[in-house]
Amino acid sequence: MLEKEIENHFVWTVERMGGKSWKFTSPGKSGVADRIACLPDGSTWFVELKRPKGGVLAPLQAEFRSEVTWLKQKYALLHTKELIDEWAEGQK
Repeated sequence: MLEKEIENHFVWTVERMGGKSWKFTSPGKSGVADRIACLPDGSTWFVELKRPKGGVLAPLQAEFRSEVTWLKQKYALLHTKELIDEWAEGQK
């Protein structure tokens, strides 16, 4: 399964939850999460999506994760459709 398929499932899942998800890029800052998801409960998530096998965080991505979690922001690293579904179930 390709990372793009995982990303499409994430976007579909967030929309099904009543939320919105945007592709996230930050000029001048490498390693930012792939998506920002805003959910109807008011929570905002930074989400990194990886392919199921072999998808690991690059050092700058790990640094970004550390920064946002230190700032008490919500962050998720999701590798499979099943993990996305579990994440979504946990938001209810």
